[in-house]
Amino acid sequence: MPHLQFEINRHLADAEKRAFSDEVRKLFAETMDTGTDHISISIREFGTYNLSIGRVKEPQRGVAVVNADIRAGRTIEQRRILTLGFMELLHRTWHIPKEHMYVTLTEHKGEDFHLLEKYLASWQEGEDPLAD
Repeated sequence: MPHLQFEINRHLADAEKRAFSDEVRKLFAETMDTGTDHISISIREFGTYNLSIGRVKEPQRGVAVVNADIRAGRTIEQRRILTLGFMELLHRTWHIPKEHMYVTLTEHKGEDFHLLEKYLASWQEGEDPLAD
């Protein structure tokens, strides 16, 4: 079950966060060839100077750091499409310059992801991880 964590250095409206989360789930499911029910998303808001990236000289224009814990098995092409898709969504939603973003993907075995009823198997193309 991926955990997609978005840290942003500004206050965000709840309606924008809901719409953004819907778009993130859609992007993840399409790019990573999986369902949406197991995708978890965290959005954390920070003050302007409470989040930084060394190369960003104007943090008031926005900073975003993304950490994505995903199951192993996806290609570098899938991971790159996902990363650039996150950046596009952040830019389109909150006008954060793409150069002010940093994305880290961490891969785990499927069995590292647990729900009440089961742990997930390793990723397989075209899967629905919650189907029996």
